[in-house]
Amino acid sequence: MDFSFTEEQDMLRTLARGFLAEQCPKARVRDMDRDEKGFDPHLWRSMAELGWLGLVLPEEYGGMGGSFIDLAVLMEEMGRNIVPGPFFSTMAFGALPLLEYGSSEQRSRFLPPVARGEAIWTLALAESSGSCKASEVRLRAVAEGSSHALYGDKLFVAGAHIADYMLVAARTGEGAGPEDGVTLFVVEAGQPGMKIEAIPTMGGDRQYRVSFEGAAVSAGCILGELGQGWVVVEFALQRAAVLKAAEMSGACQAVLDMSSAYARERVQFDRPIGSFQAIQHKLADMLIDVEAVQYLVYQAAWGISSGSPSPWQISAAKAKANEAYQRVCIDGISTHGAIGYTMDHDIGLYYRRVKAAEFTAGDTDFHREVIATELGL
Repeated sequence: MDFSFTEEQDMLRTLARGFLAEQCPKARVRDMDRDEKGFDPHLWRSMAELGWLGLVLPEEYGGMGGSFIDLAVLMEEMGRNIVPGPFFSTMAFGALPLLEYGSSEQRSRFLPPVARGEAIWTLALAESSGSCKASEVRLRAVAEGSSHALYGDKLFVAGAHIADYMLVAARTGEGAGPEDGVTLFVVEAGQPGMKIEAIPTMGGDRQYRVSFEGAAVSAGCILGELGQGWVVVEFALQRAAVLKAAEMSGACQAVLDMSSAYARERVQFDRPIGSFQAIQHKLADMLIDVEAVQYLVYQAAWGISSGSPSPWQISAAKAKANEAYQRVCIDGISTHGAIGYTMDHDIGLYYRRVKAAEFTAGDTDFHREVIATELGL
């Protein structure tokens, strides 16, 4: 079996790693964590100039025509450097579903601004339970002539304060199953009838409550078919799960690298701490987790790129990443000892993102249920 990357993918990885190390050092990451926006507009424009925001878009929309694996490679490097910002949400909840389900008019209208770095996208899905399930979609979309008015609240909408557009899952009817009657709307942010409120989180990941009180959406802003939007949501969540798992994989690799380097350099009792079995076993376990996540991520990404996505492989990658990221960070912190528990050490920047990453695009239990369903249980 050939697990190697193409020459172009290796070049993309090398370019991304060097660019992010120079333009987004950990000091800059800390600055963005403290900044109200949570990202750097200058860095965002630079990423657009490099073509990253159009990486998987066809050339006719200003893109580079890359594959989903290319995007996974880039997300892994962003995770390695824990780059804050809306790249993940714009790709997973904007570019990819628009490219797959958007009409010709919608693609021509919305995709070129994404490629140019002029539009930020996010998803408004979860409600009171915080679940990704169709049964929890209760926000109402009331028909008013040829348009709809939205009424209700969405929770944990990432980057709502900087988003130009949101994909909003709303209930336009009922059917035999909870998926029936869900419609996905493209909603322009900041219009009348919308209000956002920050939800403080431990990870500082800029989550918001978005309240809709009659916000109007035209008929041309329905993504997919009326009442059949859940298929689009599932598509977006599956791609998002793999991309987030790729980001977590890169973060795990970075924690392993800094922990193994520290174990070789830190001397206690006249010998490097890496010579002690307890530390060796921690690092061995970390490596096993890192390799497992990387394999599952690229197995799932290959299925998507080849046109045969596997729901269980996608869920296996995200479920494994959810658990491995936490274990790797905890073992990395304990390897560093007391300094690893301080906010001044870089390893803490990774650990505080663990829970935010876990619940993005489905937590471990959600993906275990998907796998159980695929097993026929």
